[in-house]
Amino acid sequence: MASASATKTRSGLFAPLSAMSDNLLAIIVRLVLIMLLDAWTMVLVYRFIRDGSIGFAITIALVVLAINIVFLRNATMPLRWVIPGLAFMVMFHIYPVLFTVSTAFTNYSDGHLVEKPVAIRQIESQTYAPDSAIKFSWSAYENPDGQIGLWLVGPDGQNYWAIPGAFTPSGEVALGEMGDDGNPLSVEGYQKIPSNRRLATLSQLQNVTFGDEGHSVTVTSGSNAIQLEQRYIYNPDNDTFTDQTDGAVYTAIRGTYTSADGKTLIPGFPVNIGLDNFIRIFRGPAIRGPMVLIFSWTFIYAFMSVLLTFSLGLLLALVLNDPILPGRRLIRVLMVVPYAIPAFISVLIWRGMFNPILGVIGSNTPDIGWFTSPFWAKVGILLVQLWVGFPYMFLITTGALQGIPGDIYEAAKVDGASGILQFRRITLPLLLIAVGPLLIGSFAFNFNNFTIIDLYNRGGPPIANTPAPAGHTDILISFTYRLAFGGGRGADYGLAAAISIIIFIIVAVITLINFRYTGMLEEISENV
Repeated sequence: MASASATKTRSGLFAPLSAMSDNLLAIIVRLVLIMLLDAWTMVLVYRFIRDGSIGFAITIALVVLAINIVFLRNATMPLRWVIPGLAFMVMFHIYPVLFTVSTAFTNYSDGHLVEKPVAIRQIESQTYAPDSAIKFSWSAYENPDGQIGLWLVGPDGQNYWAIPGAFTPSGEVALGEMGDDGNPLSVEGYQKIPSNRRLATLSQLQNVTFGDEGHSVTVTSGSNAIQLEQRYIYNPDNDTFTDQTDGAVYTAIRGTYTSADGKTLIPGFPVNIGLDNFIRIFRGPAIRGPMVLIFSWTFIYAFMSVLLTFSLGLLLALVLNDPILPGRRLIRVLMVVPYAIPAFISVLIWRGMFNPILGVIGSNTPDIGWFTSPFWAKVGILLVQLWVGFPYMFLITTGALQGIPGDIYEAAKVDGASGILQFRRITLPLLLIAVGPLLIGSFAFNFNNFTIIDLYNRGGPPIANTPAPAGHTDILISFTYRLAFGGGRGADYGLAAAISIIIFIIVAVITLINFRYTGMLEEISENV
């Protein structure tokens, strides 16, 4: 008994220590890596919070906290294999979706791309040269790394050394031998640039600020540099900027600092504007005008794309499913070739064939307007979509047909069912059960198939008398792109996000209805 007790005690006390010593190196490495990750995360979180990106900072902090919990607790050991994938899913899928939703309620656009703290810093960095600005003559110096500094001579004869971020009196820097012009040949390891390179150097000095916040100097000509002052002074108490040149006060209005006479400061910053983007979609004449045509064509395009590709793919699958057909395997392989070619290449090839001057199809047929006629441009797009999409439908229907038991058809033949009746009552219902979810996914994909629409004719031909840039072959996603980023008005990400949410809701509703229909098919198939 004593021996057994001693063995038990030895097993209970010394075995864990032994196991720990065996894994000590792995534990140390794990802790060091986690500590480095946490330190890096704290720096990132601090910077994002400082710049106003609080949502992204919180997301990063939560992801890293989850990683810490998973790798520091034995109870969560199984999750260590999946936590990298979960982390990337949160960072690159969930967060972008939430960010898109939040963006739809803001004025996030060109001119309002940076958060408020960043916008304030950028406005504060703007300088000007007052009438009383001190003018210097300058000489340029260059160090081995290619960085340039300026030797400045003031109107009072005092000398200064200026590099980006520092402005130092000449008595506090290390000088080399003096040249014939009275300026040093070297300063702090910088060598004087010869006079024959002065003009070439001048182009490098444009828009470069030398000195620090108290002494900002910029080069204005080949001989002069002027000391600048901060133009806009920020008052955090009332959130305003004051222009030092004329005393104008700029107040934040909808994310833009605006003066009483309507002048604005750049950049602005995103602010919440509620439902304004959605109101623009449904009430704005620029959007409401072509929206009905585009909305209708989007449904027609997505539905016809699925119908045509599925019909052709199923027809070919039925033909090649006959065992007496010679060369079936080779033909099946050839059918997949269009699917192996990238879609953007196929679209460009078809676009070239439809060319009315040089195209194989366009130059040998009457010019019906493959790119200029609203009807034939849509027909051309559907033909391209048919070529691109039928191999996929051929593959999935071929696999589904081979899964249908042959004895069902034998029983149908005994009952006197014709081939067409067998297809309607047996093949199609059982086939739709297997490929129904794939057809729904194909519909959702084509509902947002930007590639073919844009590459074929960029949504053209244009719809006449519409203030918004819209075309007869535009679908909702391509119209959103042109509305938000086209027309030379800059990028309107808030409006694009709002339209994207509406598209998502439409696709989600259609998908739910289709899944409901698929469930009805499953109930019917139980009686087949």
